[in-house]
Amino acid sequence: MRMPFRDVAAVAAAVIAPFLVALALLPVRASVAPTNLALVLVVVVVAVSALGNRWAGALAAVSAVAWFDFFHTEPYQSFDIRDRADVETALLLLVVGLLVSQLAARARVMRSVAGTDAEHLERLHRTIRLMRSGGGTKAELIDRVRRDLAEVLELRECRFTRDAETVGSPPPRLQTDGSVRVEGWIWDLERQGWPDGETELPAVAGGMVRGRFLLTPAPGAVPVPVEARLVAVDLAGLAAVALEAWGPLVQTGDPEDGAGRLGMDV
Repeated sequence: MRMPFRDVAAVAAAVIAPFLVALALLPVRASVAPTNLALVLVVVVVAVSALGNRWAGALAAVSAVAWFDFFHTEPYQSFDIRDRADVETALLLLVVGLLVSQLAARARVMRSVAGTDAEHLERLHRTIRLMRSGGGTKAELIDRVRRDLAEVLELRECRFTRDAETVGSPPPRLQTDGSVRVEGWIWDLERQGWPDGETELPAVAGGMVRGRFLLTPAPGAVPVPVEARLVAVDLAGLAAVALEAWGPLVQTGDPEDGAGRLGMDV
């Protein structure tokens, strides 16, 4: 798998940025205490960690110690440290750099999780608002949910069928707890990835299956976290509640074409 560009840039910055900053501090080396120079390098580590991930931050911490040693401890232009105070400063720089890199990376992850949760919540609210307003048709509601499912689960395709049962062997099913069941046993989604072919997500309301969303992941796609799968289950449930309240669907075309051909009752 390819490394995201942001992570590639962070790794490059982890190697280059501490070197450039340590080099830029050479003119003030004689007038500024080594501990203050080390604090400047800590800021660089924090910046790299915020840009990339925890591994980039750790690499930046090691790089900062190396260039601090090379440029700002005697003997200069050498990776040898002879003064005990410089050794302690270098060790503190390493420890503090590693700690702040972990904290910065964790903060980045928390911001990402918060943003993702907000997006999921907005999808649910948007569907509820459409149901409450009564605006739009059943076809529009199903199409909205179908597109939201494709985004939440990062699918290649998602289609809807009003059939409650399948002919032949049942396909893998996304359960209400976010797990996937394949012919009576739980599929290890995290380790094995999505099953081959389509996975069904029943739209259930009032104990009745009102239809099924058929999920087709992209080849080799990594399954999304369980929280996203639970949001998908809730979206399908909202669609089922709306279909139950609005009455049965009337098929106006080929059922394999998905929600775009599901019309209103007349």
